[in-house]
Amino acid sequence: MGLDSEANKCFVCGPGNPDGLQLRFRLEDGVCRTEWTPAATYMGYDGVTHGGILFSLLDDVIANMLFLQGEVCYTARAEIRFRAALPIGTPIRLEARLAKRRGRLVILHAQAIRQDSGEVVVESTGRFMVEPE
Repeated sequence: MGLDSEANKCFVCGPGNPDGLQLRFRLEDGVCRTEWTPAATYMGYDGVTHGGILFSLLDDVIANMLFLQGEVCYTARAEIRFRAALPIGTPIRLEARLAKRRGRLVILHAQAIRQDSGEVVVESTGRFMVEPE
């Protein structure tokens, strides 16, 4: 899947989506990573990042873990746990790791971690179905 694909318009990572976040993911030692700082545009309650935006980020860091390895996948199931509020303007690091793989089913774990304190703000476990080759 290249940049001319529909993924080019992805809200989180698509470079062809002018209204999106346009995050760039990378693989480092088996971990998919990126960084992001929430602007006031992504506010839920006063001064706090909207939980739906945080979930979207975690879903995408997990999907990109597979995409960057040449696999196309779709979210089958996801669970999220909010551990702390993320104030607007607070930089975070997003990370995803493989937990288990069985055939086309892949289970991954992702976290959003405050860069200033190392505190885990939110985490997710996602089950993804990989398209057959």
